[in-house]
Amino acid sequence: MQVTAQQWLVYTLTKSALLLGLLGIAQFGPIMCFSLFAGVIIDRYPKKNLLIFTQIGFMLQSLLLALIVWSGHASYWPIFILALISGFLNTLDHPTRQSFVPELVESNDLRSAIGLNSAVFNLARMIGPALATLFMVRYGAGLVFFLNALSFIPVIGCLYFIRVQRRDIIQASNKIHQEVIEGLKYIKQSPVIFSSILCLLVVGTFIMNFNVTIPIYAAEVLKQDVSGYGLLLTAFGGGSLVSALVVASIAKSKPKQRLLFASALIVSLFLMLLQPLQFFSLAVIVMALLGFFTILFMTTVNTTVQLNTTDALRGRVASVYSFAFLGTSPIGNLFAGSIMEKLGAGMGIFVCGAISACLILLIFIRIAIKKHQNTGNG
Repeated sequence: MQVTAQQWLVYTLTKSALLLGLLGIAQFGPIMCFSLFAGVIIDRYPKKNLLIFTQIGFMLQSLLLALIVWSGHASYWPIFILALISGFLNTLDHPTRQSFVPELVESNDLRSAIGLNSAVFNLARMIGPALATLFMVRYGAGLVFFLNALSFIPVIGCLYFIRVQRRDIIQASNKIHQEVIEGLKYIKQSPVIFSSILCLLVVGTFIMNFNVTIPIYAAEVLKQDVSGYGLLLTAFGGGSLVSALVVASIAKSKPKQRLLFASALIVSLFLMLLQPLQFFSLAVIVMALLGFFTILFMTTVNTTVQLNTTDALRGRVASVYSFAFLGTSPIGNLFAGSIMEKLGAGMGIFVCGAISACLILLIFIRIAIKKHQNTGNG
């Protein structure tokens, strides 16, 4: 709800794709700059305690947003600063949550857990935009932010009562930068993890800019108001939810690398397909399909990385995962916002999808050639 309200509020205040892109930089810039160092902290301290800290921070940030809107003096820069605070919290929160899942379930159930986690997340993403637009139309964005602040109270309570299997906390034996390098070397030496992170880097940079692309696409191409924008996000969330449930139902089978590349390519093509669409109903269908294959790709990457990572380095690998998924968003948001401002909303979306498709194909060809060479040498 908060994401939907914040994006639409900023766009209505500024009418600028570029400023909306800069908001994305504030939200994800800290992840780009500091996520690798956050991984070291995650490996050193109990993840449950770290999560309680970040949730309290998110609660206070949401409450301040509500107070700013209710004051009647909402403007771009206070929202920008609070988005920056949220970005710093997310730098620690996202990789901590990713690496916390294996402490809650056995490895045989990991893919199911990731799928169910995605299902819950995307159920919220499906319901959230619809509720946000309903409340915004009737009561304004302030109530949306306040409700989000209240929602963290049961979250913090649930975290407090969660019982986890005790894990050995890594004692700091090296300097932080040495531990960061150790994690990067581990990823580089694992072809499966490295190729998965590389594909996520491409999709995270050029596709996952929905906070910038969809509000502008809804307003300029489809000529929709906030309700239409919310319906597009709800369709995306609905497709994502179905995908997450499908993944959870086939949990016992290990994800295949071909599925990873195929889903990444399909996501890129569906984004390109939005460009020629002028009919809102068709755009809703494409958004649902885009949501389905996006989550299929994300859960495949997540499961592949988790199943191939040792506990001692899980936080650092999760931090690189977060960097590839969210940390490149400032670059992607700025690129998407700039190109949509120059070429128009439709063509800007098409270019982002086309670049992603080309890079995914290049990664696939590179890996295929390397496998062929290794087979020949063998």
